[in-house]
Amino acid sequence: MERNNSRLLPIFLAVGVEAYLKIKTQLSKLLKLSYLAAVMFLILGVFVPSALALTQIKLSDLTYKDCPPELAQGAVTSNGSGAANCFIVTGKAENGTYKTVYDADIYGRIYDANNDPILQNRTRLGSIPEVPPGVSDFELRISVPVNQPTPLKLKQFKASGFTAPVRK
Repeated sequence: MERNNSRLLPIFLAVGVEAYLKIKTQLSKLLKLSYLAAVMFLILGVFVPSALALTQIKLSDLTYKDCPPELAQGAVTSNGSGAANCFIVTGKAENGTYKTVYDADIYGRIYDANNDPILQNRTRLGSIPEVPPGVSDFELRISVPVNQPTPLKLKQFKASGFTAPVRK
């Protein structure tokens, strides 16, 4: 019986070595892929342009005034269905970063004296082309249907943009 086992030993060893070499090759490939993935992650994480990061801009001291006659003439609502009053919303934009923010979209809600929304289903109101570091003034033109009573209520205003130009 011992003699039969001794004949099988070289076969088991050959099969075992072959399996070991296959596993070693697969582990080597897996290790190389893991290393490559880690290097790519580090490269992309370090060299991603800062324009991909959205920068929040705080808006404050919001008020509004009638548009000058040259801007107000011919004002219509956004859907073109009727006459509108023209207003300029003004305020302060605070950029807390050390870089200029470009193409900052302004979001907010505007209500009339009866708490009815001025712009149904729309919170993006416009944009600020450039917001330098620190506090700066901004203004935004809006059209309000003539049948919506004033005073207007400006709520939940905020802005966000990028630290590099994204549109040309």
